[in-house]
Amino acid sequence: MNTKLLMTVSALVMGITGIILSFLPHEVLQYFNATTTVSDPLILQILGALYFAFAMVNWTAKANLIGGIYARPIAIGNLTHFMVGSLALIKNYFSQHDVTILMFAFIYVILAVLYSIVFFRHPVKS
Repeated sequence: MNTKLLMTVSALVMGITGIILSFLPHEVLQYFNATTTVSDPLILQILGALYFAFAMVNWTAKANLIGGIYARPIAIGNLTHFMVGSLALIKNYFSQHDVTILMFAFIYVILAVLYSIVFFRHPVKS
């Protein structure tokens, strides 16, 4: 599997999400019609920083051999993030039926499957 492409795509998805959450937390809350408290924008900004940091890890590790025993912490971190995130998004979609959540769930499921393949298979050098 071409892990460079996978790492690049996941870095872009998380980086864009991180930038949006960091700089537009009020707009994100307004888009989802969330009843907010004073600390909600701050929590979204911290979450955005986390997403952006994870994107930077993926971006800088994209040239490394990933899978099997190689770069295992990066593979397991991504697998865990996308697996747990996809389960949470799917659960949320069934309670709210929001198309935006379904779109993110679809992206997360695909990335979770791809990272599980990377994690459980030995990498092939190109």
